[in-house]
Amino acid sequence: MHRGPAPQDGRLFAARQLPALRAAAADLCWLLDRGYAARSAIELVGNRHTLASRQRMAVSRFACSGEEVGQRRQSLVEPDQLWGRELWLDGYNVLTILESALAGGIVLLCRDGCCRDIAGIHGRYRQVSETVPVLRLIGETASAWGVSCCRWWLDQPVSNSGRLKAAILEVAADAGWKMEVDLTFSPDHVLSHTDQVIATSDGIVLDRCQRWTNLARFIISNRLPQTQLLDLSLPP
Repeated sequence: MHRGPAPQDGRLFAARQLPALRAAAADLCWLLDRGYAARSAIELVGNRHTLASRQRMAVSRFACSGEEVGQRRQSLVEPDQLWGRELWLDGYNVLTILESALAGGIVLLCRDGCCRDIAGIHGRYRQVSETVPVLRLIGETASAWGVSCCRWWLDQPVSNSGRLKAAILEVAADAGWKMEVDLTFSPDHVLSHTDQVIATSDGIVLDRCQRWTNLARFIISNRLPQTQLLDLSLPP
């Protein structure tokens, strides 16, 4: 199994669809900049541009307000500031983005500079062919950054979280990396309130956390150049 594109993605995100998707993304950002609620704004934009559900998801994950962009940039920590520090990971968030990138799935380059996927685990995670290679990429990157320990946070209610924990610890032990894995009912709550640097692209968490680093974007840019990034920004 792979975390690759859905069967309809070739049609929904073909080149001929991009003008409409970019116009929709621009409209949504315009509404968010003026204080419109995200849910009603995406419904309005989706209806106007007759977007399918996966197209609406892509546009909504791409977009955020200009104010949110500014706040997220202010709390961003660059890799050279992580030497000797712990790095706390929003486990499923980081993992599924990179699995999608490695498997040729849709990966968005979003307005705030984060990469996001449009895959979903829907309460159940299944390890795929890309899982272990992605775990190694994360470990190699954190090691190169001089991170003292990677602490993964996984959603306890998601099926197979225990198996993923075991896989993470096995990869770490084989490579000699220090990694810890915690299962909790709300990783978002933990990551939103810690003073440790976190790795996530979840917009809600980014707006609440103290400090974050753009781990998935860094790995995609530097280790996965074959990734087909979908940028819904309007051409300059």
